[in-house]
Amino acid sequence: MKIKATLAAVALAMTPSLALAWGGCGTMKPEQTAASCTDGQVWDDASGNCVTPATS
Repeated sequence: MKIKATLAAVALAMTPSLALAWGGCGTMKPEQTAASCTDGQVWDDASGNCVTPATS
C-alpha cells in the first residue's frame, strides 16, 4: 500500500512538469488584431498583419 501511495504522489507531482514539456502554455503566440494596429495602418486578413493602406 505504501508503494502505491508513493507512486501516486510522484505521478501527481510530475504532472505540471510533463504538461510544460509537451508545450503547455509557453508556446502560445500572442495574437495581433486590428486593435493593435498603429495610427494610419489597417488590418490585412490575407497576411494577418497591420499594413499601410495603398493610396489611390
